Amino acid sequence: MDPNPSGTDAFNAPATVLTRMDIDAPDPSDDRLPAETRIGRAALRVADLDETTAFYRDVVGLAVIDRDDDRAALGVDGTTLLVLERDSDRPERGRTDAGLFHTAFRVPSRAALGEALARVRDRWRLDGASDHLVSEALYLDDPEGNGVEIYRDRSREEWPVADDGTVQMATEPLDVEGVVAAADESGPTDHAPPGTDVGHMHLEVTSLSAFEAVYVDGLGFEVGMTGPNVRFVAAGGYHHHLGANTWQGRTTPSAGRGLAWFEVVVPDAAALAAVRERLDRVEAAGEVDLAVDERDDGIAVTDADGIEVRVRTGSE
Repeated sequence: MDPNPSGTDAFNAPATVLTRMDIDAPDPSDDRLPAETRIGRAALRVADLDETTAFYRDVVGLAVIDRDDDRAALGVDGTTLLVLERDSDRPERGRTDAGLFHTAFRVPSRAALGEALARVRDRWRLDGASDHLVSEALYLDDPEGNGVEIYRDRSREEWPVADDGTVQMATEPLDVEGVVAAADESGPTDHAPPGTDVGHMHLEVTSLSAFEAVYVDGLGFEVGMTGPNVRFVAAGGYHHHLGANTWQGRTTPSAGRGLAWFEVVVPDAAALAAVRERLDRVEAAGEVDLAVDERDDGIAVTDADGIEVRVRTGSE
């Protein structure tokens, strides 16, 4: 979820509460991603590796797991969540380029969100804070302008659900004082706690129909809540593993610094094979331009916007 780019609370769109898109319901026989599917690592191309590493360590609270002159791996409890790749020769992301809206780090509790809020207030600038009914979220930008969300989910039993089973979301003011009060009395910690992961990725795309062709028809996510110029898709009934928007009118593929790639992690080889078969069908149908490459641990898909998503099995 997200704050509105114009600074007003509207779930990043004119409507306060989103509605389900008018689409045909998927046939029950259609194969979809298993419920255990999740987002894995994300990678960013950056110009200043030192400054950006310090931000994700000191503000977001990730630990530096591995580091050399050109690359830093950061994460929690020994698990990498974010890879930073030095690429100072690549130009800045252009104003029309598709790419990252934000990487969303999910913390395991409201107390952890309160600790994150304290870190941000003490060391950086907070750009927004929202209650999305299913979650509570903080928003900020890293030193190179890459969007960051830090959020915690409410329990699924608390999520509003429409008659058709679609999880309902909105953008409302965050109860900041309640989040602060939930933090441990010992005060803010310098690190994100175990259980922190990348809960979702949000992309800026040039075409929502092309996004759906790759991520719904190809990868196998299901469409959830939508609004003007935005789509949210997920597996297993989650509110969203991926978001895509066209709010800024991006018209050209990703070419500059910013998002390098991100991972979708499926539970087993059968799920990976099913993804490959669906992508083959999308390619054969000519629905959208995409490139699929084999990797040792799975496949890499580059969509029409130049965004690379890597699909693999298991854990890191």
